[in-house]
Amino acid sequence: MEDNSLVSVIVVTYNQHDSIARTLDSILMQKCRLPIEIVVGDDASTDGTRAVCEDYVRRYPHIVRLMPAAPNKGVVDNYFDCLLACRGKYIADCAGDDYWIDPMKLDKEVGIMETDPLVTIVHTNWRIYNESTHVTKDNDVVQFPARKTDGKLMLEAIVTQTVTPVVHLCTALYRAETIKRCYDANIDLFRNKDIGCEDLQIVFMLALNGKVAYLPDVTMTYSTGKPSVSNQPNHVKQFRFVRQTAMLSWKLVSLASIDTDHTRWFFSLRVYELLMHAFRSGDAKLKAIALECMSIWNVKPDKRIKTAMAVMSNAVLWNVMLGVRGAFVAIKRLLSLF
Repeated sequence: MEDNSLVSVIVVTYNQHDSIARTLDSILMQKCRLPIEIVVGDDASTDGTRAVCEDYVRRYPHIVRLMPAAPNKGVVDNYFDCLLACRGKYIADCAGDDYWIDPMKLDKEVGIMETDPLVTIVHTNWRIYNESTHVTKDNDVVQFPARKTDGKLMLEAIVTQTVTPVVHLCTALYRAETIKRCYDANIDLFRNKDIGCEDLQIVFMLALNGKVAYLPDVTMTYSTGKPSVSNQPNHVKQFRFVRQTAMLSWKLVSLASIDTDHTRWFFSLRVYELLMHAFRSGDAKLKAIALECMSIWNVKPDKRIKTAMAVMSNAVLWNVMLGVRGAFVAIKRLLSLF
């Protein structure tokens, strides 16, 4: 049952023993006019992450709730299991390797939500921290800096984002009633095993159903530089992620009847990316899947796509070009040492 005086914070984590305490501490430091609960979904970690989470449950039993142990679910099911367990009027989230840096983050966002019932989601700016290089930089790409925007005006940008998210969900606060209503109306949009991510459809559906508020304050540090769901260590896994998220984008544009030059460019780009991952992996089956996606998404092949298709149409040529690419990469690495 929803508690109208409560904010729920989702934390999904997997093998983040070194960072999960930092995440939880950053949430516990919040000074919010409404009480908070933290719903932690540990996805069968094998590195001791769960033990850290259990320690926080013992120390903060009235705030931290740890979802029951279960076999590995994957990020999508893990996230939405947590979401359905949330009791708050509002929901926020913070990934297990990210952390909040503004103790007033939630309070500022709650204030906006409480004064404007048409706002379905409020988000902020963030900074980027590379865990490998230890370099921090500000995010300077904000596509909709207005304090409030009709969400329908943002749909095309949300669904075709390629560099940075239009709304970074780990900075956001959104209405539980709105997203749960959307979830119940179209569970397949959220729970489909073939969609690859959990945040894109949430932001899209919230924007479709109300206004999006923005605060320029930097409230969150986004960690990069390590393998993740969106940054896979090999081309087969990255192919799978690109195809899954692009398929979700196709479902969303179809749902909202969006068909523009920009969306057509986006799907053409995604087909080319799939072909490149297929080429680098040397997997003809992936090439066939990429061409199937091209048909589903109604993409007309441009010069880049036609070139990639031509190279992969002949096994000998494909292997020769892979060899050329390998040599180029090796030379580039060698030069970087000097």
